[in-house]
Amino acid sequence: MGIEYSSTVPESIREVFDWHARPGALQRLLPPWQPVAMVSESKSLADGRAEVSLPGGLRWVAEHDPGAYDPPHRFVDRVARHGLASLPVGAALSWRHEHTFTEVDDDFTRITDRVETPVPEALLRQMFLFRHRQCADDLAAHREARERGTALSTFAITGASGLVGTALTAFLTTGGHRVVRLVRHRPRNADERQWNPDGPAADLLDGVDAVVHLAGASIAGRFTDRHRAAVRGSRIGPTRRLAEVAAATAGGPRAFVCASAIGVYGYDRGDDTLTEDSERGDGFLADVVADWEAATAPASDAGLRVVWVRTGIVQSPRGGTLRLMRPLFAAGLGGRLGSGTQWLSWIDIDDLVDVYHRALTDPALSGPVNAVAPTPVPAGEYAKTLAFVLRRPALLPVPEFGPRLLLGEQGARELATASQRVTPEVLVRAGHRFRRAGLEESLRHQLGHITVSP
Repeated sequence: MGIEYSSTVPESIREVFDWHARPGALQRLLPPWQPVAMVSESKSLADGRAEVSLPGGLRWVAEHDPGAYDPPHRFVDRVARHGLASLPVGAALSWRHEHTFTEVDDDFTRITDRVETPVPEALLRQMFLFRHRQCADDLAAHREARERGTALSTFAITGASGLVGTALTAFLTTGGHRVVRLVRHRPRNADERQWNPDGPAADLLDGVDAVVHLAGASIAGRFTDRHRAAVRGSRIGPTRRLAEVAAATAGGPRAFVCASAIGVYGYDRGDDTLTEDSERGDGFLADVVADWEAATAPASDAGLRVVWVRTGIVQSPRGGTLRLMRPLFAAGLGGRLGSGTQWLSWIDIDDLVDVYHRALTDPALSGPVNAVAPTPVPAGEYAKTLAFVLRRPALLPVPEFGPRLLLGEQGARELATASQRVTPEVLVRAGHRFRRAGLEESLRHQLGHITVSP
């Protein structure tokens, strides 16, 4: 029982070990298809403790063994009991996880995971395929940034607790950067600062090298007057005020990276291939995005490098459309939406993280950047691919009146059945490397159906 799994990554043993030891590593390694979430991570691989929430209010507690700690070669954790919620798991399951790192040469390291547990290897293999690939890809992205001359920096992020913000924060901290979370509540530690979107403090961005602005009300929902006002109001004013603070901070941020959306191109552009140079389209979301991007003007006027990350449909079972569609397709109840001919421009969550990372660290990037995979697909093909990955049929098309009932006429037109064939022209010209440029590869990685070793 248990598993032993190894792979070799093109990185020094010290870099590999340090990646595992930094804040964010546990978040980066949790398989997104599993119903788990990080509660707290270990402060030390020598003798710390991490907690993960499980279904039913249970907790998985992993304690590190100080006697087995041998940096940069090994650390060990075991399942433990700490608090009532962890007692059932601690009593029912034995688990000893040994992480070893072997230097192949100065530039390559062998990572080996050995788990002693009654859980069969067949149930664990996908998790370790994911973990090793995730680690290798993250290390490669950080290495490429170092080769571009990127130094360790302090980044401030709004919306750090959201789907993208959580992934981006963990990625940056495992790379050795410091992340300052701009939060609405009272700060809980030195890495949080209270941010009032209606009146941010003048010293909010002191000591910050670059800003990522992700915060904004979800566009998902019925397009009532109230919903439209929330979508618009949570973006335009707060973005302008944050940009003004960034512009006025002496010795402050050099870059201002703002979330944006491919909705700027309009909800139906037919089969036209849309690049960053394409004209904006029509509709409520196109108007919002155009004004959202324009709200960063105080930062660009002050000489900051401003990047608008125009994001497509993010692929992650932790949120967005894939989170909604996965259970339907897993039950064999999925199918194409409407005609299925509308174009869907998508991006893997980890590729989106890489786009933000590059926007933060590459001085050659400015203005609009399409954060989409280079392979947009028709909605019908998307449905077939998702069903194929999950080994289910896709025989039940969703009629167009379904989204109209949920989202209203305008919401269905601009969200559910929108057609935008967008390509990442700026990133392609920059020689950007996509982790998962193909839809099937992305869905397999995100849903635990990986077919090849990293």
